[in-house]
Amino acid sequence: MLYQIVSLLLEVVAGFLSGACLLRLYMQYQRIPMSARSGNPLGRFVFALTDWIVLPLRKVIPAIGALDTASLVAAFLLQFAEFGLLWLLAGAAGGFFSVPILAVFGLLRMAISAMTGAVIVYAILSWVQTQSVMADVIEQLVSPALVPIRRVLPLIGGVDLSPLVLLVILQIAAIVLGNLQAAALLAF
Repeated sequence: MLYQIVSLLLEVVAGFLSGACLLRLYMQYQRIPMSARSGNPLGRFVFALTDWIVLPLRKVIPAIGALDTASLVAAFLLQFAEFGLLWLLAGAAGGFFSVPILAVFGLLRMAISAMTGAVIVYAILSWVQTQSVMADVIEQLVSPALVPIRRVLPLIGGVDLSPLVLLVILQIAAIVLGNLQAAALLAF
């Protein structure tokens, strides 16, 4: 029971922080304004939440083009710490080499889950037609994944089904990822 409680707490804290690092990475890659002047409350929140780990890493890890590698490494390190602590709490059973593998799969799973959540929020906001800064940010986050689908799938009766198709694709990706993770762990 204690292991389950600690596991839940680690998953929530590490997931929240590493998810914020991944969001920072993606928002910077998409060039979504995140400063206080931009009026983007999500960007300010993500910066405030991740500066403590990303800024020191940025001093030693340079960006690769538009890719903020310090944010990616920070997200990986947080996932690595989570799975490393769980490995230790489980009695260090099994090989330690599974910890970095679990961290990589944790990041990929988190990216799929985050995009799924963003698509759902985007779809709901598109029904209500809000004109808020948050709706614009969500649209900027989801649109790059929807554009290729929209090129192939036309509007049906005036309804855009591309978010639904993207959700199905994301679910398939999650299933494939789960099977790849199981296969990778069996190899170690």
